[in-house]
Amino acid sequence: MQQINLFIELTRLKKPIGYMLLFWPCAWGLTLAYNFSEGINTYFFYLCLFFLGSVLMRSAGCIVNDILDRNYDKKVFRTKNRPIASEKISVSLGLLYAGLLCLTALLVLINFNTLTIFLALASMPFAFTYPLMKRYTYWPQLFLGFTFNYGLILGWTSVHNDVNVVPIIFYLGAIFWTLGYDTIYGYQDIKDDEIIGLKSTSIKFKKEPIIFLRICYLIFIISLLLIGYMIEINKIYFIFIIFIFVQMFFFQLNKLKIHDTNSCLSTFKSNNFLGLLVFGAILISKIL
Repeated sequence: MQQINLFIELTRLKKPIGYMLLFWPCAWGLTLAYNFSEGINTYFFYLCLFFLGSVLMRSAGCIVNDILDRNYDKKVFRTKNRPIASEKISVSLGLLYAGLLCLTALLVLINFNTLTIFLALASMPFAFTYPLMKRYTYWPQLFLGFTFNYGLILGWTSVHNDVNVVPIIFYLGAIFWTLGYDTIYGYQDIKDDEIIGLKSTSIKFKKEPIIFLRICYLIFIISLLLIGYMIEINKIYFIFIIFIFVQMFFFQLNKLKIHDTNSCLSTFKSNNFLGLLVFGAILISKIL
């Protein structure tokens, strides 16, 4: 039981926000591309596959992150008790766990078409090198945005077996969504990160954080409007955009207290609801 609890702690399975933020772009891309007049069985099958894949890959990513960052995690109050940083789990055992999770994720992946499989495999090096970025650039959150929203492209290609400008615009907009919420998340550790020499957009824009966050979120909203216009989606979609805008700019940014750790964490977590709102907007508009 102790090893099971350590595995759950290592993979953050008790913290679903991580894999949900990875899952939502997959669900967006799939739902945007799918033709519901052909039935919903295949749609739900793919949706379940993407959810399972998100849980597996997020779990593997957490392990790799903790292995690469173990010496830094020991110096940060929030992360010093993580299983690998505290040496409750060895690096070799962590690598074994990560390998098994990736192998299981591969079994999920082979259910998709060839293009989706190829694109997913091509993204793996970027997904697992993200933890290194904070050592060399103030933009690790941007790199995370590229990797965390890649599922949006995969969701689209799983249906259409090609890529056009619609998912690309959506993908670019979602990158700025991640850039915003992960910058908020980074303010929890900003003091420790500055001491040990790590970089982030949280540090780069610490003097004017709200302006930067507003720009990121505004770009995401614009991308949502653009794709709705381009595919001539049901007008109810644009009503949802109003609620999405209010959630981002009022319930997140207007109530955010950058120097309050609890405020940063709760604001970050509220993006799970935002992901659900966007999913609901696309799903309802496509069905009606």
